[in-house]
Amino acid sequence: MRSDHDPWQTSLAAGDVLAVSAGGPRMLAERQRDRLAALLEAASAAPVYRQRLAGWRGEGGLNGIAPIGKRELMQHFEDWVTDPALRLPALQAFVADPARIGEAFDGRFVVWESSGSTGEPGLFVQDARAMAVYDALEGLRRAPLNPWRRWFDPWCLGERIAFVGATTGHFASTVSMQRLRRLQPGLGQRLQGFDFLQPLPELIAQLHRHAPTVLATYPSAALMLAEAARAGRLQLSLAEVWTGGESLSAAMQVEIEAAFGCPAANSYGASEFLAIAVPCRRGVLHLNADWVLLEPVDERGRAVPAGVCGATTWLTNLANHVQPLIRYDIGDRVTLHAQPCACGSPLPAMDVLGRTDDMLRLRDARGRSVMLPPLALVSVLEEAGLLDFQLVQAGERQLSLDIGACHGERDARHAADALRAHLARQGLPGVRVALSRGNARRAGRSGKLQRVVAESAR
Repeated sequence: MRSDHDPWQTSLAAGDVLAVSAGGPRMLAERQRDRLAALLEAASAAPVYRQRLAGWRGEGGLNGIAPIGKRELMQHFEDWVTDPALRLPALQAFVADPARIGEAFDGRFVVWESSGSTGEPGLFVQDARAMAVYDALEGLRRAPLNPWRRWFDPWCLGERIAFVGATTGHFASTVSMQRLRRLQPGLGQRLQGFDFLQPLPELIAQLHRHAPTVLATYPSAALMLAEAARAGRLQLSLAEVWTGGESLSAAMQVEIEAAFGCPAANSYGASEFLAIAVPCRRGVLHLNADWVLLEPVDERGRAVPAGVCGATTWLTNLANHVQPLIRYDIGDRVTLHAQPCACGSPLPAMDVLGRTDDMLRLRDARGRSVMLPPLALVSVLEEAGLLDFQLVQAGERQLSLDIGACHGERDARHAADALRAHLARQGLPGVRVALSRGNARRAGRSGKLQRVVAESAR
């Protein structure tokens, strides 16, 4: 029977993840070498990579293979995938239907879409083998924030988990949550998703009814909920807060932990590889280098030494053979540490500068401050069809939406109307949204275009 879940593959992946975690550098290097060879063999079946691998000699690892980006791969999608069942029109129709979030495409593939954070949305497909790897890494490499709770409840049977995010699209986090609920029906009541696009009072009411013990969300959304908790509007008894998808600063972490009275941690993942790095017990991010390779490079594509932050990073996914990613430009700025972590893990320690959009604070008609998480604003504009934009706060009740040349006036007006409707739902009717085109764009610390800019950062 076809399925996107293979218990045997999952068991093998779990055993290997545990072995490498307890092993040494030699075991890690062997796994990398063998898995890279298998990936390159599989990728030779895809015309996009067959051309890149022609004449390549394997002695130098990945050296000599040209990097590639999302735009080129999406333009040649059916020359990128290695299974003939994967056709772009059918996949696009699949992810356009929110009722199918978490279902398996063609009975055997997990599919999610990326946001258009680089101006180009993507579709990413995983088979049961790749999902077994992601499941093992997520389940076994994430250090418990509260070890005593895990000691008495190793399978989290007593936990109630709330995911707060964009729950109406086929995004990696939402698809993963719904897939887990489908595979383990007993989680149905204990693991629930809550849409962060709804008005904050409604979100708070839903969280109160669910009474989670674990909160999983984006750093900016966690900060918004932390402020509500500080003000007494949100009352949760949380044991852990897990965040991802954005950068979590030390100041944000302190605020979140103080508001909820529990530890918080931030992991690093992407649509291109679900579990790139997870924090150890000391809070240091460790690259899952047995299954994913990262190459920080400078502006000219030259490798930077350990301890130096690259201008961008090339990712190679060793787990996914149906949609190969080899030296894929992920756009984040990564620093690989020169020294091993004091926790003793053989996996490389690292830092990452990912999304650095700003939290917005606007004033309602009565002068009260209303927080708006950047990912919620980005989701509204992307769902309205806008991909190339920058939203800048111009005052306490004024925003400027700058659109790229690829969008027409009709697209811009439609997106602005969608944004005004979202603001009204948040208690901010009457906030002015001015349209512009061709303004100088601000980049964040990560080097990526900053899509949401607060007034204080202008």
